[in-house]
Amino acid sequence: MTETESTPDPNEGGIVFSRIARLHQLELTPRREQLRRLAAANRLIIDRMVSTGSSATVEQLAEAAAGLERLAAELESLPAGKEYEGFSEVANSGPIPSDDDPERWALFDHSPFIGLSNPLSPPIDMNFLEDRVVATVTFGAAYEGPPGCVHGGYVAAAFDELLGCAQSLSGTQGMTAQLVVNYRTPTPLGQELHLEGRLVRREGRKIYTSGKLMVGDRLCAEAEGLFIMFDSARFQALLAARMDQIG
Repeated sequence: MTETESTPDPNEGGIVFSRIARLHQLELTPRREQLRRLAAANRLIIDRMVSTGSSATVEQLAEAAAGLERLAAELESLPAGKEYEGFSEVANSGPIPSDDDPERWALFDHSPFIGLSNPLSPPIDMNFLEDRVVATVTFGAAYEGPPGCVHGGYVAAAFDELLGCAQSLSGTQGMTAQLVVNYRTPTPLGQELHLEGRLVRREGRKIYTSGKLMVGDRLCAEAEGLFIMFDSARFQALLAARMDQIG
């Protein structure tokens, strides 16, 4: 291999570099359907709660709070434990056998940014084209920063997720080392945003990416990301320590 490598074919040799693509291959089982339904209802609650106006009476607020407290108690009585193996964010790259079981990657359904079963997720709908990653997302009231606009921290987080996916086109696994975001114009709430991420180049262990965020034809933000290919043994050590911590 040369020091600077070109973008490989994601499907070359019967492998798929994008692990995130496995999210779209998950079977919509009755259980998964209800988990996603529950998360969607929670997202709606969060959005409605944040945008509840000052005209709501104390009695109305108290009644709503009591209802949520009852629901929380009901959920607490259900069996505890994770619905998936692993953790909700992994490097979105590396060779995967073409006959790999998609259920192995059910963890992505619980991601705080793309997971349909996570109520904190906007969620971002991310897909691969031939040489880039494209995504759409609509941020609701819970993500507000400036009036009527998405908080800049969530814009940066969306880029981190997007470029983390784009770096997978390098064919190796990398973790974020640097993320630079240039905010060009306000990013509106409640409108469909379009994101695009690209692999720029790979130099040894360094993977360079770039991305942009648009609403219609207007550029809202641009980003550049640097990812560092990590040693799998060190990553497994981190995972082992995490598993020891949570028992």
